Amino acid sequence: MIAIAIAALLIALHSVFSQLSGPKVYGPDDTEIAVSAGDRFSVAVADDPGGFRWVVAAPRPDPAVLRPAGAHEARSGAGPARYLDFEAVRPGRTDLRLVRCRRCSAGAADEPGARTLNFRVTVG
Repeated sequence: MIAIAIAALLIALHSVFSQLSGPKVYGPDDTEIAVSAGDRFSVAVADDPGGFRWVVAAPRPDPAVLRPAGAHEARSGAGPARYLDFEAVRPGRTDLRLVRCRRCSAGAADEPGARTLNFRVTVG
C-alpha cells in the first residue's frame, strides 16, 4: 500500500512540475502576450482539415525581440490544434500576425476563407 501511495505522489508531482516548467500556451483570444527574455511560448490555433494552414504573416515580428521556434500539432480539448512556437529574445515590443491561408503567398490574407489573428507581444 505504501509503495502505491508513493508512486501516485511521484506521478502527481511530475505532472505539476511538467505543467509549471513547460512553455506557456496562448490562444486566439490572448491578444496581449507578456513574457520575459529567454522564455518560450506557443500560440495554439484550431487545426483546419479543409486545406488551410496557419503561418506567421507579414509584417513579421521584430527578430531582435521575438523569434519563431517551429510548430507542432497536437490534440487539445477542442480537437486537433496547431501550436506555433516562439522564443522571446530580448526586452521590447513587437506585433505578431498569423494568417490562416491555403496558398500562403503574397496577399494571403485576402484569399477566400482566410483569417488573421493579431497579437501584441511585450518582452520584459
